[in-house]
Amino acid sequence: MEVTFTCADGRVLAGDEFPVPEGVERLGTVVVASATAVKAGYYHRYAAFLAANGFDAVTFDYRGIGQSRGGSLRGQRIRWHEWGSLDIDAVLAWALARADGLPVHLVGHSFGGFGSGLAGRAAALSRILTVGAQHAYWRDLRIPGQAAHWGRSLVTLLLVGVFGYFPAKRLGLMEDLPAGVALDWARSRRDFTTAVKGPDREALLAHLAAVTAPLLALAPDDDSFATIPAMERAVAYTPNSPARIIHLRPEDYGEASLGHFALFHSRYRDTFWEQTLGWLKDGSWTG
Repeated sequence: MEVTFTCADGRVLAGDEFPVPEGVERLGTVVVASATAVKAGYYHRYAAFLAANGFDAVTFDYRGIGQSRGGSLRGQRIRWHEWGSLDIDAVLAWALARADGLPVHLVGHSFGGFGSGLAGRAAALSRILTVGAQHAYWRDLRIPGQAAHWGRSLVTLLLVGVFGYFPAKRLGLMEDLPAGVALDWARSRRDFTTAVKGPDREALLAHLAAVTAPLLALAPDDDSFATIPAMERAVAYTPNSPARIIHLRPEDYGEASLGHFALFHSRYRDTFWEQTLGWLKDGSWTG
């Protein structure tokens, strides 16, 4: 079911709600936050799985992406941190208003996991599950990945200068990115919050400190972005949230490789997806 979310600055986002079917006990709500340059539709099968197992689920596109693109990206002033502080926050407000006293959790992929802590309303979350969450600081990557990152960064800087946004679709990649988001990614700061100045940075730091929900950070051990140093850096931003970091072995899922994106494919419904239910229901993880 299509829904919309109005952010604090008036921007309207598009999303989809997956309600628990009639006859299934309702256990709570799960907000699913996407990776950078990935449309929310990629997570719809997982959201439907959550609903079938008792969790109302909601997906959404960040401003500048997919159904929330808002026309031409040229001239749109969008920063990466706003996807957390404004967009995720608006969806959390919607979910919390409809929770009926039941817990609200968040499952975040890549930036979606890291960016959740930037939202002021993340303080009200009951549990957080992240998959491959980090913010692409280059020194956290393995040595071959560092060289690849700087190559991608140079291309990003050049193409943003030419087009006024990052034209991913022209390159056969994923979703086009607003210029500010693409440049924030390419510049890859050690401390993500230093990309913002003054009161805005102070607000982000306050949001991060207010998160107390237990956090389970997962990633395949062959995820080129979510190395252990990258995951450690990500969870350190929420110092008051008890965190556990686990690198998953592809062979445990019958695979030679999983990488950064595979685990939200429906072929992991009976394995990884079932494992995530344990965390969302009672904070347990078996694997």
